[in-house]
Amino acid sequence: MTQSLAAGPLAEVALSGDIARPARLTVAGLRRWPQRRVRVGFECATSGAQRHRFEGPLLYDVLSDAGPGFDPARRKDRLRFLIAVTGADGHHALLTWAEIDPDFARAPVLLAVRIDGTPLDLAGPQLVLPQDRCGARHISAITTIAVDGGYGRRR
Repeated sequence: MTQSLAAGPLAEVALSGDIARPARLTVAGLRRWPQRRVRVGFECATSGAQRHRFEGPLLYDVLSDAGPGFDPARRKDRLRFLIAVTGADGHHALLTWAEIDPDFARAPVLLAVRIDGTPLDLAGPQLVLPQDRCGARHISAITTIAVDGGYGRRR
């Protein structure tokens, strides 16, 4: 079933924190980045095994474009950055920058704009971690993404 864009307001994601360009993102806006497609299988504690096809940009690409506040004078400064993602239902997940950075773990974390061919314009994007065996960090209907460079900062 495809969602009608005329059925209601489009979902927005507030992108904030230690970034140069805070933004309000929509699914349509997320389609401007290169899209990746993945098939994901994971275990869900409440509904058992799940298998889905997702499409969307890499979280790394979106956050890099926002201008994370890395200190170029500090070697490996990006390793102290955390990423907090929250969904409309209050579910949240925390990732480290090193997980998504191509120089480190290079995890192909997506901000999905489609699930099983269905566009997510009204519901909002979903956080998809294809490498996770458990679906606990999968976040539906993302409302906020906050980048925090305060971890490990010398005061």
